[in-house]
Amino acid sequence: MVPIRTLLSGLLGAAALLIPVHPTTATAPATATATAAEDGRTVDYHGLRLTVPGHWRVVDLDRNPGACLRLDLPTLYLGPAGTQAECTGRAVRSRADTLHLEPLEGAPQRADIPTVRVEVPGAIPEPQSDSNEVRYALRRPGVMATLSYGTTPDAVRGLLAGARTGDSAAPGAPGAPADPASAVTGPKPVRAQEPFTGAGFDACTAPTQRAMDGWRAASPFGAVGIYIGGRARACAQPRLTAGWVRRQAEAGWHLMPLWVGPQPWNNPATGLSADPSRANQEGMEAAEGAVTVARSLGLTEGTVLYNDLESYTDRTTWDPPVVAYLTAWTVRLHELGYRAGAYVAASSGAKALGAHHDQAPEAMPDVLWVAVWNGRASVSDADTGLPAGTHQWAGRRRAHQYLGNHDDTHDGVTLNIDSSWIDIDPAASSGPAPRRPLFS
Repeated sequence: MVPIRTLLSGLLGAAALLIPVHPTTATAPATATATAAEDGRTVDYHGLRLTVPGHWRVVDLDRNPGACLRLDLPTLYLGPAGTQAECTGRAVRSRADTLHLEPLEGAPQRADIPTVRVEVPGAIPEPQSDSNEVRYALRRPGVMATLSYGTTPDAVRGLLAGARTGDSAAPGAPGAPADPASAVTGPKPVRAQEPFTGAGFDACTAPTQRAMDGWRAASPFGAVGIYIGGRARACAQPRLTAGWVRRQAEAGWHLMPLWVGPQPWNNPATGLSADPSRANQEGMEAAEGAVTVARSLGLTEGTVLYNDLESYTDRTTWDPPVVAYLTAWTVRLHELGYRAGAYVAASSGAKALGAHHDQAPEAMPDVLWVAVWNGRASVSDADTGLPAGTHQWAGRRRAHQYLGNHDDTHDGVTLNIDSSWIDIDPAASSGPAPRRPLFS
């Protein structure tokens, strides 16, 4: 059985560089200071002053550019994101409250979560986000604040709303930074899934352009999985813009967008309902959220969008809601003009779908991405855990994740990845063809 790819809370605790907290003020780069307080830490950043709870980490990204913007540990991140080379994992059982502050000028125009323009911190509205993340472009202090949360946004929203701007705060840009290619009409549609047979990888966060270019030239990989959203997503995606997607597609990468929605475990924030009727509704909601992000990223209709559903052992409890969830995901994606993929473990989700395949083949995911870490780069029936000689997902409709959570280095760049063998022709699936030209 493939282990659930959750982040362990202690992996990076020693590696993250924290702003020191002493009885007197301690200064760190990125114009940030932190002082001790009875109920937490008071931090000044670019004229913005706020107090975070004492159990939060405070991570200075200028001092540690490799730090991962993790969404499972309560943390205040300061400064523009760096390489995030320390990121591991893909899905988390528990999401935490986090806040990322960076200068408004130069902040990337992320497409995976909404950006709301506000004048000052006290005016921030209630977050509306399918991924439990939202960005606030704070004009007066000139700060971009990215907020993430677990079950409810109340605590971290209140923390940001209570921030104060000092007299030294200079007005920022007139609003959130805009991507010239998408500021008015949205991003130009891009086709990022030519038929592909070969090796692929996925990483917790979208790699830097330096990494993508180097790996394109020097690695055996031609496909890349990208986690575009969902409430169980493990890492922030500061580089995930429409421009990033277009550059990879133009370089010849086959993109595999992954939505990390509710999972087959018991958790109020990230868990799937064990009631099949509610799971059916959650599948439709996940499809709608994924399509919203896909369109923001410029991914054209007809693109295969994958639902990342992690492994489970209690099949009696979870098989019915998993099938309801993934078939609803598929049907709703087809209604919205996209194709459906499912990333599932061979020992659980793949068996559940296979057992019901012939009852409703039209509602089955168009592409099956099976995780079984047997080290064999193949999509054969045996290597994907499917019955010998099966017709299910035959004909270039399979991917096999055969090795997980390992470091690989190409052109001097090391990433923590999962490796897959892929044999996919989106046009071979039963999903909808694009309803408008692929390019405009």
